[in-house]
Amino acid sequence: MSLSPPAPPPPFAFPPNLLPNDASPDWMNKADNAWQLVAATLVGLQSVPGLIILYGGAVKKKWAVNSAFMVLYAFAMVLVCWVLWGYRLSFGDKLVPIWGRIDGAIMQKYLLKKAFLGLFPNATMVFFQFVFAAITLILIAGAVLGRMNFYAWMLFVPLWLTFSYTVGAFTIWSTSGWLSLMGIIDYSGGYVIHLSSGVAGFTAAYWVGPRLTKDRERFPPNNVILMLAGAGLLWMGWTGFNGGDPYSASADASLAVLNTHVCAATSLLTWLILDVVFFKKASVIGAVQGMITGLVCITPAAGVVQGYSAILMGLLSGSIPWFTMMVVHKRSKLLQKVDDTMAVLHTHAIAGSLGGILTGLFSEPHLCYLFYGTANKYMGLFAGLNHGTSQSVRYGVRQMGVQLLGILFVVVLNVVMTSLVCLFVQLFVPLRMSDEDMEIGDEAAHGEEAYAIWGQGERLENSRFSNYNDIEVPSKAAGGSVELT
Repeated sequence: MSLSPPAPPPPFAFPPNLLPNDASPDWMNKADNAWQLVAATLVGLQSVPGLIILYGGAVKKKWAVNSAFMVLYAFAMVLVCWVLWGYRLSFGDKLVPIWGRIDGAIMQKYLLKKAFLGLFPNATMVFFQFVFAAITLILIAGAVLGRMNFYAWMLFVPLWLTFSYTVGAFTIWSTSGWLSLMGIIDYSGGYVIHLSSGVAGFTAAYWVGPRLTKDRERFPPNNVILMLAGAGLLWMGWTGFNGGDPYSASADASLAVLNTHVCAATSLLTWLILDVVFFKKASVIGAVQGMITGLVCITPAAGVVQGYSAILMGLLSGSIPWFTMMVVHKRSKLLQKVDDTMAVLHTHAIAGSLGGILTGLFSEPHLCYLFYGTANKYMGLFAGLNHGTSQSVRYGVRQMGVQLLGILFVVVLNVVMTSLVCLFVQLFVPLRMSDEDMEIGDEAAHGEEAYAIWGQGERLENSRFSNYNDIEVPSKAAGGSVELT
């Protein structure tokens, strides 16, 4: 009796929902594309409404509208400039080692093609990179709140984006950039975003000049709870900030997210403890500053360091910027000459530089391989010393050298370009509001005010020129009686 051979297995076939089609080509990974769009949206929410709320709550009441509106304007203006020329200058074909060729990113023929990295279309990458560019300008705004002429800000945003941000982004993040080819590690923007915005913000604050003396001496937040809500959006949005940069829904993305939050929490607690020990007060504003420095510090390293390194980075990011802000700044006449409203020099420039250096120390070869796909090119100094070979030590020392070179490049670029942009803008409009308008604030700048809680928001007669702009009075009905609303 003969046995018939077993039937051959059916040919492998994708489920119908995974089959490639014109709208989902075979090179596209639907999961990666979905995650990238979500990550980009999370980063966008850090700015709108995150930093709108944070800035609006952290300044004096008379500056709440102006501070929030600077954020909203920058977000919109950056997007238009980004699709017209900014993206291709940052990630397009190389023109020179630090800049791409100018071109648009608005035509379907380009937007539906595969991005230069990742398994998703250019349209997704353009949107993802836009939210990073936007938040960089918005962080710069933090240094000049409470006195910059809004019309000067309207000119500053597109000019700085074009001549500073795109250069840093191409040099460090483009696959053809000078520092990128050298092997710099900037996982998600410690250099391109935070060091850049910190240096540019401090430089812009120098050119714009200080706030009124009474505002600089006393500038209490008008709404601490609102400020905390904005800070919370900033913190949670960092899941997309660092989790989106592997350009895939990968294990490395998961590691980056966890490291991000561990470092931020450690930094917040470190800053809080230092405030309690030295000032005997648990400051809410201090805790927010510590949270931000932790998020900034881990950003260049998020997916290439181990968990214990994230904790160490949190301890350092909660203490070193605290020291520079609370001790060094207060003793330095040079630093005090510049009125940096939100202390972006310390929270972004110092913390970003610290993160870049610590990345050069703590980055792990295997994690760098998972992120970059290249073995042995990227290696932290400690890993190189731990391997103990002459080659590994050389790799580690070289990595530190490249990280330090990146800091120098970003600092010089932003000091020079920010100064040139400010001087150019000043040819057309004053960088700074008049002292009279700064006494008034939002009403002078925009004809609008943030709060009208009682008395229907009515003001003292001729309030546009009143020095008591923060004082609201109830409106009076006929006969002089107080009108209840």
